[in-house]
Amino acid sequence: MARVIWAQPAIEDLDAIADYISLDKPLAAKRFVQRVFSRVEQLENHPKSGSVPPELKGTQYRQLVIPPVRIFYRTQKDVVYIVYVMRGERGFRNEDLLEREKL
Repeated sequence: MARVIWAQPAIEDLDAIADYISLDKPLAAKRFVQRVFSRVEQLENHPKSGSVPPELKGTQYRQLVIPPVRIFYRTQKDVVYIVYVMRGERGFRNEDLLEREKL
């Protein structure tokens, strides 16, 4: 069983997205966050279950797509690191993810 660790910037990403959703639909924002944590929790038993992002083939990264977000993570031994959460409609930039690796 793997341990899931959220990087602080990834938590902040998710929080900002939930705050934006809650401006119009507070209940939807709460359900969204619950859905995200529920899906991420499944990585404890199935750390390789996320897909390989097309932009990151050949790297250690995987993603979970939970509309409206993409959650990027990597595994190292028995640890899953959640490193980046972005809205799916945004264009992906490698620099955004690589910047997180410096943390």
